[in-house]
Order: sequence, then structure tokens, then C-alpha cells
Amino acid sequence: MRKTALAFGLAVSLAAPAFAHVTLDKSEAAAGSYYKATFRVPHGCDGAATTRISIRVPEGVIAVKPQPKPGWVETTRIAKYAGAYENHGKTLTEGVVEVTWEGGPLADDRFDEFAFQAKLPDDPEVMMLFFPVAQTCTEGEIAWDQLPVPGAGNLPRPAPGLMLIHGAGGHAHHH
Repeated sequence: MRKTALAFGLAVSLAAPAFAHVTLDKSEAAAGSYYKATFRVPHGCDGAATTRISIRVPEGVIAVKPQPKPGWVETTRIAKYAGAYENHGKTLTEGVVEVTWEGGPLADDRFDEFAFQAKLPDDPEVMMLFFPVAQTCTEGEIAWDQLPVPGAGNLPRPAPGLMLIHGAGGHAHHH
């Protein structure tokens, strides 16, 4: 009996830190589809409330539209894309490269979600997208911006990642 309880306690303590990261609600999506990127912010910075979330949009993700949040003001930063992208018969050479929400505050013992809609790239070379997040609190800041390095193991502050599924027929997945 004791053994089981011990093993269970251990499993829980190992699993717990994984939930502490800022993560995407859905971590995979069809390449070329429209996707609602929902970022879950599970806690503040060492007990301090969150007052700002800023998300960098990776190259190839276009037509970004932030979802307004009551109590927060969203702003977008527009910049030139590295490439040109077709969307609805238009060629896009610039667009939203960063989305920021300021306001709150979001208490450390509460979680919330911040979302934007975007069109995902349909490039067979692109398997994973990373969305670095800067979390600013009443005291302190956390950069969720570490990208995985093969063989490096778990990162303390990983950037939320999205796996693209190819050949799933992106057009069928309109919401």
C-alpha cells in the first residue's frame, strides 16, 4: 500500500511543473488552415500578478487577428515579412508580427487565456512553429522563448510550440 502512494506522489511532483508553462491550448493543427491560437497563462511571476502578455508571431503565420479581452487592451505590431504570402488572392508582404495584451491584473492564483486567429503556413518544410511569449508582472518578467535543441532535454522556459499536420486538407478545417 505504502509503495503505491509513494510512487503516485512522485509521479505527481514530476508532472506538476509541466503545467506551469505558458502553453497553447491546441498543440497541433493542419498546415494551411485557419487556427485559433489560445495561449494559457497558468500563473504570474513568482507570486506577482500578470499585467502584460506579448506574443511573437513566427514567420509564415499570416492574417493575425487578436481576440479582444475585457479588462485588457490589445495592440499589434506590424512589420515586413521575410517572404510574400498569398491570401484570398492578395499578396501580403507585411502583417502582424507581435500581439500584446496589457491590463488585468491576472492574479497569480488564477489562470487565463489569450487568443488570436491566424492562417498557418502550408510549407512542407515547416513542421513546428514556436511563439515566444513575454510575460510581464507587477514585479518581474518571464520570457517563454526557449526553443528545443535536440538531445537537450526539458527546457525551463520553453516557447509554446505548434506542430503542423501536413496533408490533412487544411481547407476542410474552417471554423
